[in-house]
Amino acid sequence: MKRIVTLTLSILLSFSLYAQDQKYQGKFEPIDNMIPPPNVYRSASGAPGKAYWQQRADYKIKAKLDERNNILSGDETITYYNNSPDDLSYLWIQLEQNVNKKENEDFGYAFGNVRDSMNTRHMQFLTRAIDFPAGYTIKYIKDAGGKAIKSLVNNTMMKVLLNEPLKSGESMTFSIGWSYHITDRSMFLLSREGYEYFPGDDNTVYLIAHWFPRMAVYNDTEGWQNKQFQKLGEFALEFGDYHVEITVPADHLVAATGELLNEADVLTKTQRQRLEKARKSTDEPIMIVTPEEAKVNEKSKTAKTKTWKFNAKNVRDFAFASSRKFIWDAQAVPLETHTVMAMSFYPKEGLPVWSDSSTLAVKNALEVYSEAVFEYPYPVCISVNTSNIGMEFPMISFNGGRPINGKISKNAKAGMISTIVHEVGHNWFPMIVSSDERQWMWMDEGLNTFIHQRTMEERYPDYNHTTPKSIVPFMSGDKSIMRPIMTSSDNDLLNQFGANYYQKPTVGLQILRNSVIGKELFDQAFKEYANRWKYKHPNPADLFRTLEDATAVDLDWFYRGWFFTTDNVDMELTNVKWFTVANEENIENKNKITKANIKAENAGENTTNFAGGSETITMVSTPDQAYGQFLSRMNEPEIRKQLYGKNIYEITVKNVGGLIMPVTIEWQYKDGTSEIDTLPAEIWRLNEYEITETFIKDKEVKKVVLDPNFEFADTNMKNNMFPKVEETSDFEDFKNKNKN
Repeated sequence: MKRIVTLTLSILLSFSLYAQDQKYQGKFEPIDNMIPPPNVYRSASGAPGKAYWQQRADYKIKAKLDERNNILSGDETITYYNNSPDDLSYLWIQLEQNVNKKENEDFGYAFGNVRDSMNTRHMQFLTRAIDFPAGYTIKYIKDAGGKAIKSLVNNTMMKVLLNEPLKSGESMTFSIGWSYHITDRSMFLLSREGYEYFPGDDNTVYLIAHWFPRMAVYNDTEGWQNKQFQKLGEFALEFGDYHVEITVPADHLVAATGELLNEADVLTKTQRQRLEKARKSTDEPIMIVTPEEAKVNEKSKTAKTKTWKFNAKNVRDFAFASSRKFIWDAQAVPLETHTVMAMSFYPKEGLPVWSDSSTLAVKNALEVYSEAVFEYPYPVCISVNTSNIGMEFPMISFNGGRPINGKISKNAKAGMISTIVHEVGHNWFPMIVSSDERQWMWMDEGLNTFIHQRTMEERYPDYNHTTPKSIVPFMSGDKSIMRPIMTSSDNDLLNQFGANYYQKPTVGLQILRNSVIGKELFDQAFKEYANRWKYKHPNPADLFRTLEDATAVDLDWFYRGWFFTTDNVDMELTNVKWFTVANEENIENKNKITKANIKAENAGENTTNFAGGSETITMVSTPDQAYGQFLSRMNEPEIRKQLYGKNIYEITVKNVGGLIMPVTIEWQYKDGTSEIDTLPAEIWRLNEYEITETFIKDKEVKKVVLDPNFEFADTNMKNNMFPKVEETSDFEDFKNKNKN
């Protein structure tokens, strides 16, 4: 017994010494101390807990667009349901229009400060030389009985001081009257809404979003989510039902969240007939308002008005677009349980590419997302053309991309289609799986981009799409200014947030799906997360836990490195040793055995190729004490016989970049064939800096390559090969280029 203990301790000691050459970093330790602990509201499995609750807000809004003065005014009634266990003595209301007041930052400085020969628009971003009367005028706040309620405005948030506390389990109804000057989008950086003026025909397209005072989220993890709106971090919103009446000039078309309730009042007989035809057309869009009709409509402006009425159930927001310039097409998209009307609204400046491609892109997104996540639940899905941006809302999105003089390049068209697919995809993330955009931008942008890129790959294979290679320039960049993904939305750099919040989470999910978990199991787990949290408010921990819970894969090592650090993947194939086993029939004496063993100990050191051939090693019999208490013995001659003539390769891989990943090895043989072996990420558990693994191959290897299919975003592929490739200096590259 004592002998076994001694042997065990010596083995453990050898492992300990091997693993402690460098400081232990805990890359495989649980992330429990980095995320909120589970509780009755959010379970350890990642699912909503039995006591999970969330608030609700229903809206009835009447709004009027004053086209002459570019003013929007409205009266709204909010019914707010306090489903929390807390009594509330005040409420927080979001006033996003206040963000455009002159004293607020506009991010103009992110692209450089004052300098000679800078363009005038950039100077406007920096100085607000042209002042604008931005922000809300709050006309009144009243309770259901008409009694005034006091409020205090703090920039983009308004605190409503209740006359009586709103007790747990109760609801209250109150009303707000308001108005604001609609912004000229060309004057503000990161302007997601406002108006676009077309001087050629003296008309305007209005994109109306975050336009009414809206309830802030109150939840179990934050209390009130009342972070100020600073443009980069977007929105956190409660679900509810909306009844909205919008009064606009009578010659305008309105596209909006929800179902149109009064077609007969606002559409002509011809338009209604075309719309009915579109409801049956599944092969192609039907023109509801033709380009010719839109051009005629542009030429005169009526003083009359029409009121459009919409109803939307269980949505977290409401947006609309209005213009007399709009061309309108629509078609039916049958899904598993219902049919969705895909629609596009665009000015003549969008022709011909918008009539060819917009509604088709909506259709493609609806079909792929419905299969990959869950079925789109709403009756309509609308794409509206605008300049520069892509911006999402329930059932409607504003999407940039236009031809120049009727022509558009392949890349510009791909960008336009990709934008439409992406913004339609936001209906799932975060419009239904309602994460907190103001806190965690990556939870909606990253997850949405992941499925958006799958859509592009499936439906538009000729266009570029995000792969692990896409994120390499960012991940190999300057670590001194880089933030981890788990950085709150407004704290990332403006020139980095696209890579950090969109691409890097996308690539991370691609790695998990394609190379760590496997497609079928990952897809089921991703759907599990989406279905657990649809119409609810998930946090990062809920996603992390669900993916582990639904796959039986320990992913803490991946979350820790990919989401919480700025480490990168850089695996270096430092050495490959090649051995063959000597046939014992050719061994003449013990001296030869000793000589071969000594030679084998030094085999492959400091080698750069296979030119020196293999090192011959000799296998000797196992001493009895090595078997410990086992009385049986292996058939050692048979084991040695099985290895005669085989090639044994011992590879050493260093983790230069710091980010743990599986190790994929391609063996290229002298006969022209190849095969791939994959070592799981857990191979790094005992040593986070370097691993050594042994492989037996029947064939002779001519080349070894790590990550041959570029699955893991390795930032330096030059050190992934053996035999090693000599690197030339920049000067030598310049010299060789000039010779040619």
